[in-house]
Parts: sequence; structure tokens; C-alpha cells
Amino acid sequence: MQSRRGRFQFLASECPSGLRASSLQHMPLGKETARRRPVSGTQLQIGGGVSLPGIMAAKCGAEVILSDSSELPHCLEVCRQSCQMNNLPQVRIIGLTWGHMSQELLALPPQDILLASDVFFEPEDFEDILTTVYFLMQKNPKVQLWSTYQVRSADWSLEALLYKWDMKCVHIPLESFDADKENIAESALPGRHTVEMLVISFAKDSL
Repeated sequence: MQSRRGRFQFLASECPSGLRASSLQHMPLGKETARRRPVSGTQLQIGGGVSLPGIMAAKCGAEVILSDSSELPHCLEVCRQSCQMNNLPQVRIIGLTWGHMSQELLALPPQDILLASDVFFEPEDFEDILTTVYFLMQKNPKVQLWSTYQVRSADWSLEALLYKWDMKCVHIPLESFDADKENIAESALPGRHTVEMLVISFAKDSL
């Protein structure tokens, strides 16, 4: 998980949002979200860290690329350890720093789904994230960002930035994929944290 401050404390264990996002890969979905279930195709997780959503996607048969900041090699090592622990040697891991143009970003093939777990952690990073997502959407205008995030302030909003980058956002009810419980996969997470799921795409695209 990339952010400019206070991020390393989240690397050793998955955050509540990660469990919500990974639930989407393998739990039954309601009618409204069944057609969107991201269990196949090419998927890139941004700000990976422990990368639970990407790991689950790979276990479900998707072709997955995990990424985290190229400036934080420890974060990339955490991605590698997650793959090793889950016997996923085929998963590619790359360094991508939000808002930065790099050879790795330029070389990426078009993606079918972008995954993110709690990347909207600090408002100062929001536009860098959407800048990177926008570039990836240029490669495939149909690609969508599937993101879970823990609500930390009612004053934080993506609305103005989404408008600026010609994107739209749809909120997905957690109960539509059985992720509205206080514990998932026999863990104590996400507990009573408020977590939301959203899908971001180009405004002209029809979800």
C-alpha cells in the first residue's frame, strides 16, 4: 500500500478493506453485481502490500500482476512473500509509483480489471492514484478500478477529481457479495470498521 506517511504499519497484516475486496473474488454475488465479478482476465493490483485481493484473484484463475511503489523495495518484497506463501510463482510483481510515468507503466499490456485495497488513504495521494488509473484506462477504455476503502473522514471526497479526469464512480453494496459481516474468513477483520466498495470507470462507459 503506497502513501506518503504512515504506511509501513499496514504491511505486516492485511487491512479490513483487503478482506472485503478479496471476498468479491470467491463469494456468491447478488443479481446486481454477478455480471461484474472479476474472477478472470488480466488484473493489476495497485498499491499491493500484502495483496490479498490480487492473491485471491490469482487463486481463482486470473492472470494477475501485483504492484507497489518502485521507491519502496520493502513493499515489493512483501508482495513477493505473499506470492511465495500462497504458491503463486507465476504472478508478476512490478514497481509502480502513483503519478509517475515509468518504463514499467508504459510496458504494461491492457488490463481487464484494476484492483485496489485502501489506496485512498491520504487525500494528498488521491490525484496521483487517479492519474495512474487514467493512463491505464487509455490502454483499455473498458477497464474498471475495483476498490475497497476504509472510511476515515466524511469530509474526504473523490467527486471533484473524478469529474476532472472524466471518470465516474458506482458504489457496490457489501451485502451484494456477502461482505457486510463483522468477520470474514474466520478472522477478526474487518470488525466494526466502515468499509465501502466502489467501481471507477470512464464517465462515458456504461457499468
